[in-house]
Amino acid sequence: MSKKRKKAISSKKEKEIFEKYIISKPWLKNYDEGVPHEIDIPEIPLYKILDDAAEKYPNNISMIFLGKKVTFHELYEASERFGRAIKDVLDVEKGDIMAIYLPNCPQFAIGYYGAIKTGVIVSPVNPLYTARELAHQIKDSGAKYLLTVDIFKENVEEALNIADVDAVIYTGIEDYLPGIKAFLYKTFKKKVKVAIDNKKFYSFKDFITKYPADAPRVDVNPKEDIVALMYTGGTTGLPKGAMLTHYNIVSNVYQIDAWYRRGLKGEEKYIGLLPWYHIYGQTTILHSAIFRAATIIVIPRFDLKEILESIQKYKADVFHGVPTIYSMLINYPDLNKYDLTSIASCISGAGPLPVAVAEKFEEITKGRIREGYGLTETSPVTHANPIFGKFKFGSIGLPMPNTLAGIADPDKPVFLPPGEVGELVISGPQVMLGYYNRPEENKAVFFEKFGYRWFRTGDMAYMDEEGYFYIVERKKDMIKYKGYSVYPREIEEVLYKHEAVADAAVIGIPDPKTGETIKAYLVLKEEYKGKVSEDDIVKYLKDNLAPYKVPKIIEFRDSLPKSTVGKILKRVLKEEELEKMKQ
Repeated sequence: MSKKRKKAISSKKEKEIFEKYIISKPWLKNYDEGVPHEIDIPEIPLYKILDDAAEKYPNNISMIFLGKKVTFHELYEASERFGRAIKDVLDVEKGDIMAIYLPNCPQFAIGYYGAIKTGVIVSPVNPLYTARELAHQIKDSGAKYLLTVDIFKENVEEALNIADVDAVIYTGIEDYLPGIKAFLYKTFKKKVKVAIDNKKFYSFKDFITKYPADAPRVDVNPKEDIVALMYTGGTTGLPKGAMLTHYNIVSNVYQIDAWYRRGLKGEEKYIGLLPWYHIYGQTTILHSAIFRAATIIVIPRFDLKEILESIQKYKADVFHGVPTIYSMLINYPDLNKYDLTSIASCISGAGPLPVAVAEKFEEITKGRIREGYGLTETSPVTHANPIFGKFKFGSIGLPMPNTLAGIADPDKPVFLPPGEVGELVISGPQVMLGYYNRPEENKAVFFEKFGYRWFRTGDMAYMDEEGYFYIVERKKDMIKYKGYSVYPREIEEVLYKHEAVADAAVIGIPDPKTGETIKAYLVLKEEYKGKVSEDDIVKYLKDNLAPYKVPKIIEFRDSLPKSTVGKILKRVLKEEELEKMKQ
């Protein structure tokens, strides 16, 4: 939907807009019955939600990992041992940073909670990252420790040639598999030899078996102490760390819980498909399920058959995902073989949810699927459609309890009225402290107005008269591919390092299946023309980028459209593609 901003607004008019459409929270009248307008959020360290679950529900199953069941007591005790080990062996201190380079598995949760008990800040890393990308995050964050899996050894070794750490803690996926599966995994997996020398390389298994279950707790100021350094591109550029405090994440867990109006704790089963290295999966699944003393059926890799079998076998009732996943699920050839009617509620994020997909999913599961919205910088959820009441397809829904949202001029700290397109801005307890070591970028994304601190999301949006928000387009060039945020600049920087590339531009092309398809336009240096193929470029990119970032289309050109000052005009390229789609 395309709308235009009106002429400049007077300060008096702007204050009226703020009072009528923001501070008065017109969206509250559309909340589901029973959802509180404001909630009490305790100032507690994040790890207390695991302490409480283990104390009240010690024998409940916290995770099922490829058939292996882990109780809350076992999860708690292992995290305590891990915390004690890293203190005694590595002498960690409050504020040290540990990168966690793992797929979804019990070790992720154990390492995460064990580390934060000692005051260590965790910085999860995308398990699809190449050595170059891993090295960037280690270097940028200043991580001193790395928790990873043995099958990533090759990438880790290459990364450590660029960005070193004090210690690497290796685990094996088989450490948390039931007997027969562990045996088969060890027998058939690619042989990986990891040298454990107790000087730099350590065994995760030793840490959780040889040390007492009494992690040394440190004093925590929940509103000021960082618990997780979550990497994101923000609105533009290379990935950077969003500093999330204990209070940020705890707030979002409580907000999400209030939105769902769930019943008794200890009874739900979550499908743990969304990756925990990303704040979406981390907060809405890992932390929320622990808070609910619920069971997570852990899915370490995307496998539709495994997902469907898990829903049916364990009668899962909570399933969060992205539009691409829901679309693939409803189009699975053997879908009619599975009973998915245990699904009660789902939130779809990371991109627009097609109406046809939502309706088909609800028809199949008899559950409810609602679109929401969030960002890494907001822990992540800021908006969601009501689960039971009035929801609007195409809308990201209403601001969560304790959250203020508005539409501001993208260039000035001025609020706009309903119906006008501007930049979506957020103020709430889930909003990050800021970007790590990025003072200039923090100045650009935050502003103070009417006594509140506002975060600029980078997304262009508008609000209707009932308080429902709609995303129109992204402020910059960020591409959404299968729910992943892909930043053209990063791909372009890698392309420019190729000896044959003179000019490069990367854009996203609308695609109903993936959200957007990534396309790269290249101008080769004269001496390489006719000698470098698309396959050569793709192979090079695969060696330097995670698979989802690699462009699906490569087009060679003699030149790219540029402005009078030499800036490549991506807008022109995108317009050309849109014209082709009309033909």
